[in-house]
Amino acid sequence: MPDRERMSDRSALRADCTRCFALCCVALPFAASSGFALDKPAGKPCPNLRGDHRCGIHTGLRERGFTGCTVYDCFGAGQRVSQVTFGGRDWRGGERAGARLMFDVFPVVRRLHELLWYLAEALELDAARPFHPELRQARERTEELAGREAEELVALDLDAHWHEVAQLLLQVSESARRGVGRKKGRDRRGADLVGARLKDADLRGVSLRGACLIAADLTGADLRGADLIGADLRDADLTDADLTGALFVTQPQVNAAKGGPGTRLPGSLVRPVHWATAD
Repeated sequence: MPDRERMSDRSALRADCTRCFALCCVALPFAASSGFALDKPAGKPCPNLRGDHRCGIHTGLRERGFTGCTVYDCFGAGQRVSQVTFGGRDWRGGERAGARLMFDVFPVVRRLHELLWYLAEALELDAARPFHPELRQARERTEELAGREAEELVALDLDAHWHEVAQLLLQVSESARRGVGRKKGRDRRGADLVGARLKDADLRGVSLRGACLIAADLTGADLRGADLIGADLRDADLTDADLTGALFVTQPQVNAAKGGPGTRLPGSLVRPVHWATAD
């Protein structure tokens, strides 16, 4: 595999809040829950947002009831919309229609950037080599869509494109999971595993695509080569679990879970700060 494929640069797909106009704090709605301490409609700035686009309680978000903010990741969509799509024009002080358009564009680009993250990962997999032509084409098409003008982005049939790429990623997943200890009949795609007791479970090569693993006990579980795309890991306990080589797991999923020093993660992900006190 070419070095440039194996060492793909995902820097543009990592959030850079210093180059964003705090779009996640304004464009997105909050619902009072365990993740948010208050209700906030889409398009209205969070009351904790300062005039410099910084959070006034950033260091105490979890303690103040805003764990959802510490889980969220825009995959770099924030800085793209702020600096590229809208050319550095701030939503503050502009026309209301312009601000509304920026807020509508942001979640669209966020989903496209999430797809770009999955495609970049797929291109790094040895097992995906037969799919490289299609993966590169899908990446180029997704990048082209993400670079369109704002009005075109809001009119985009995003679901159709997402479905097309998802089918390709499914083929990559099936190829990559062959020979990773997978046993016939163990796929749990879309399974309801809320609170499931999976301590020390052998989940190597298992498909957990879209599975609901909220508050599941995955302590010590072997998730090497498991497909976790779209899996809900909120409050799942990953203490001492092994996710090295897990497919399509993202930073927001890991941020939403519990873990500790013994949790092994894919090299592309960062260990959440709050895990330091999870054990």
